Amino acid sequence: MYDILVVGAGTAGLSAGIYGVRQNKSVLVLEANIYGGQIINTPDIENYPGIAHTSGFDFAMGLYQQAVGLGVEYRQARVTSIEDAGDHKVAVLEDGERIASRTIILATGAKNRPLGLEHEEEWVGKGISYCATCDGMFYRKKVVAVNGGGNTALEDAEFLSNIVKKVYVIHRRDQFRGEAARVEKLRARENVEFVLNSNITALLGQDRLEAIEVTDKVSGEKRMIELDGLFVAIGQMPENMIFSNVVGLDQGGYIIAGEDCRTNVEGIFAAGDTRTKTVRQLATAASDGAVAALAAVSYIQDKEMSA
Repeated sequence: MYDILVVGAGTAGLSAGIYGVRQNKSVLVLEANIYGGQIINTPDIENYPGIAHTSGFDFAMGLYQQAVGLGVEYRQARVTSIEDAGDHKVAVLEDGERIASRTIILATGAKNRPLGLEHEEEWVGKGISYCATCDGMFYRKKVVAVNGGGNTALEDAEFLSNIVKKVYVIHRRDQFRGEAARVEKLRARENVEFVLNSNITALLGQDRLEAIEVTDKVSGEKRMIELDGLFVAIGQMPENMIFSNVVGLDQGGYIIAGEDCRTNVEGIFAAGDTRTKTVRQLATAASDGAVAALAAVSYIQDKEMSA
């Protein structure tokens, strides 16, 4: 039986592994795909404290090597469910194998909701981004667009309007879901243009994004907008339904857990983008991993003292 079992090998999961083994606990990290999470696709990271520039791949590789070097056990395997057995927890794998652990940290992250258009995946980092605060500075004094109608899209557009030449805000409805005050603040900015009742219907370019095709939902009229970057902010998709029989989820599918990373079940913790939180950044994912691991260690110690 392991002391700590981590589901997910992104920044939060591997950080949890590092902090767990440094407390002399046995740690197993399970990952269905490849370690690193979403950040592995980011060509240049410049907002992680202490590291001026690095690629997402190099960051993920360094984090993985650090964790394994310290003694974290890593396996590529898909978890299909977890069970609460009281004094221990069980992760059930796709092949039916059952792995017992005294605690579990869920760090499965969340995927950005894509547009589903041709070239979208291949042009991530080549004009397409899902994080304005991560990549916005690469588009200083250039022309960009933000797609979305919620607070995230409005916040992205406001942030970008301070550093770029022009921001198109494209939304499929004629009204925004985000706060009215934010909308009015953007409306007052000279370098912001709203394109409402419209969908992005094509991504155009050669080796990278150079323009987008926008179709008016009412008239059907198509418009081509030349730009340097597109920031997609139409939501995220956490993959937590397989845990819903054990831990509580909010309406968006995120695991309900506060800054202490504790869920509604003793001995089960949630870290990183998979949990309810306001800020989802690389630094906060690493922080969550540390908090969750130390909380798991504290839980184990309390159980030992009361035994």
